[in-house]
Amino acid sequence: MFNRLREDIASVFERDPAARTRFEVLTTYPGPHAVLAHRLTHWLWMRNLKWLARVLSNVARLFTGIEIHPGAQIGRRLFIDHGMGVVIGETAVIGDDCTLYHGVTLGGTSWQKGKRHPSLGRDVVVGAGAKVLGPIVIGDGARIGSNAVVVKSVPPGATVVGIPGRVIECERDADRRRRADTAARIGFDAYGATLDAPDPVANAINRMLDHIHYMDQRLEAVSRALEAQGIMGHFDHDADLDAVVIDSPAAMAEGGLIPDPSASCQEPAE
Repeated sequence: MFNRLREDIASVFERDPAARTRFEVLTTYPGPHAVLAHRLTHWLWMRNLKWLARVLSNVARLFTGIEIHPGAQIGRRLFIDHGMGVVIGETAVIGDDCTLYHGVTLGGTSWQKGKRHPSLGRDVVVGAGAKVLGPIVIGDGARIGSNAVVVKSVPPGATVVGIPGRVIECERDADRRRRADTAARIGFDAYGATLDAPDPVANAINRMLDHIHYMDQRLEAVSRALEAQGIMGHFDHDADLDAVVIDSPAAMAEGGLIPDPSASCQEPAE
């Protein structure tokens, strides 16, 4: 028991730069308190003292703001940072060295008995406010961004963001980045997000624009080939197209192309 407690305290210093002393961590951090209480309630749950286990887990929730069902299986060195609003369901499984931030839910999507909560592998980071729902598997080393809603299994080492959760970074790219930045020294990505995380919508638009430019070049080549064969005259490329940009909604509203979205919030003129 004391070895596990020392491991838990050491994991806090590895992942929270605000930690100063072991006494402070042991007396003021709700995450280690909740994990310590869960070990007791899980021990009672496994020995069929389920009512007592639920009572003690509710008491722990009142003091820590973290709700962990006594039936959940939790590995070693789990760190729950801040912790308020964290909910871990009955059939959830959490591997070693995982990190959860405040507002995380490991919830179920079915009223049927049996496995209905997610399973997290080793070294998984779940950002603040993220919801991981259903009997899905989150692979080892995966990162889930803040406020993401994950309803499908995630491969090992991947980074997931958005609603619903989308994989924006594969294991190979994530490993390369983690070796290069500060996370390689501290062992995890704070809040499950990175400063250089790609925007999937912007990435899709950029790919479409690249495809359009490529097709434009191909059409230019076909036009010149037809002209060389005397089939039809060559038409010049319209240089004005190079200046065409996609305006933001605010710019379009200012130009009168679309109604100003803020106008509906203003009081009508008398």
